[in-house]
Amino acid sequence: VPGLFNRMSPMRGAIEAVYRLNGKYDVYILTSAPWHNQSAPSDKIRWIQHYFGDGKDSPVYKRVIISHHKYLNEGAYLIDDRPHKNGTANFKGELIHFGSEKFKDWKTVVDYLLGK
Repeated sequence: VPGLFNRMSPMRGAIEAVYRLNGKYDVYILTSAPWHNQSAPSDKIRWIQHYFGDGKDSPVYKRVIISHHKYLNEGAYLIDDRPHKNGTANFKGELIHFGSEKFKDWKTVVDYLLGK
């Protein structure tokens, strides 16, 4: 569906979580895009720019990676709601399964990571 990803609202606490985590970590957005939805990558970039800004003061300025092979990216942590898709299970750092019992919302994720 063209434009689908640009129309979504952020999850409660997600925007604030990025700003809070950015104070301690180098935060990147690692996302995949449906292969047959050609507008998905640009829609996702527009969404990110809408909610975080498109200038150098944005916490995710030029920090977006679009990949179907998330395990190829390096990092200490990967927060993902789909632990068995796009290579997340093979990520070499710690996988934080968003939406799981342990990490049910952004508050639990932020509290865990800021406590490290």
